[in-house]
Amino acid sequence: MHIAPQDSITEQPLSTSNQNVATGVRTGRPRPATGLAFAVLAIVQATLIFTITLISIPLPDIARELDLSSADLVLIQTAYGLPYSGLLLFGGRLADRYGGRRLFMVGLSLFGLASATAAFAPTFEALVAVRFGQGVGAALTAPAALAALRAVFPEPARFSRAMATWGGVSVLGAAVGTLTSGAVTTWISWRWMFAVPVLVAALALAVTRHLLPAGPATESQARPGLDPAGAVLATLGISLASYGLIVSEDRPWGSATVLVPLAIGAVLLGAFLALERRVRHPLLPPGFIRTPHRIVGLAGVMLAAAGIGLVTVLLALYLQQIRSWSPLETAGAFLPFTVALIATNRAAAVLVGRFGAGRVTVAGLVIGAAGLALLAGLDRGSSFALGLLPGLILLPAGTSLVFSGSAVLTTADVPSHQAGLAGGVMNTAMELGPTVGLAALMAVAATQTDVVAGYAWAFGAGGAVYLAAALVAVALLRRTPSSADG
Repeated sequence: MHIAPQDSITEQPLSTSNQNVATGVRTGRPRPATGLAFAVLAIVQATLIFTITLISIPLPDIARELDLSSADLVLIQTAYGLPYSGLLLFGGRLADRYGGRRLFMVGLSLFGLASATAAFAPTFEALVAVRFGQGVGAALTAPAALAALRAVFPEPARFSRAMATWGGVSVLGAAVGTLTSGAVTTWISWRWMFAVPVLVAALALAVTRHLLPAGPATESQARPGLDPAGAVLATLGISLASYGLIVSEDRPWGSATVLVPLAIGAVLLGAFLALERRVRHPLLPPGFIRTPHRIVGLAGVMLAAAGIGLVTVLLALYLQQIRSWSPLETAGAFLPFTVALIATNRAAAVLVGRFGAGRVTVAGLVIGAAGLALLAGLDRGSSFALGLLPGLILLPAGTSLVFSGSAVLTTADVPSHQAGLAGGVMNTAMELGPTVGLAALMAVAATQTDVVAGYAWAFGAGGAVYLAAALVAVALLRRTPSSADG
């Protein structure tokens, strides 16, 4: 996994203007300390996403061992993701108020402890509880990691160059989680999957104080308020709406199980947005996401995460349920996918530096659309080499470029005292992408009577959305070339 931004950090002074942040960056070598700090933070970030997918393939084994129903499995899957996505904005506020390194250590401690407990969970209820604890710890850790990264690279231009590499880190975690879970489940036990987050948390905590700066001292009167009402509304609204979208994959859209949480979540989010216009220290300042380059960046993060989630879920179902592949064979099918992600991530930072974050994001959307279009030809007799492999290479290549470019666009011009906010917003978009995308595209798939034909339609619809997003991104970025793509 390529995580050190060795081609994207330079000691040469650069202009820190908005134009230079998003247009492109020179390449060079990082100082050893900053490179190691980046590596630690990046591995932790990848592990937070890895933990979402680590039980995806072994779910049937978990169901047999704990005697679970389909509804129980949905709860196990959502127990981590719901608090993670719901609490990210508040986690960002805490990081900005108390410092990235401090909250990073608190969140990582909780995440590691919950992960260790999950490995020994004796019952369904215990597993759900500790997965929830993992999600809470992850929601504190993720925005704090980005705030700590900003402290490691305080100059805006150098921070932007780091973000060009950081953007592809999370998706690598998801791919590695899918890849390794099949092997671990086949040869030992799904419980051993939790050893990875435990080990990463322990090692990161051991070196954090030596590698990460405490961050600049902040006067208490300059610290942002906590906005507790906004935090409650945002957390409950995002969590309930996400739950409604998740259960829509197995329940009719008109059922109370889907409509009630969706409706309540929408009302709470509306109340949150209204509140943010009136409070002195809003959890999400209304103008923060209105700039064209940030809109493109957040949309890119959501779409890239949705594309990865769609392929991971649908192809795992197709290979295991339609083609009768084993978990190990299914995991192996994603090996080219993972290699393509890693290879593109190595080149993404250089491409952002040469062509600009906006152009790289648009190019990634077009390449990803081509990959989804190829997968739209899926049928029951599709061969792996000709029917799946081309799409499994093009899609991750495109999404890796989108993640890298979008990470730079999302964090451009963010002051150091809002680094946690930027981390919370970007990670929220990353978490909502698969939730919203899967719900919408599975609804497209449900229009077809044949399951495989439905999968093909979902891939085709996803490709169309990617192309439309590329066109919209071009239009938005042309309005502000100085802040997006020179």
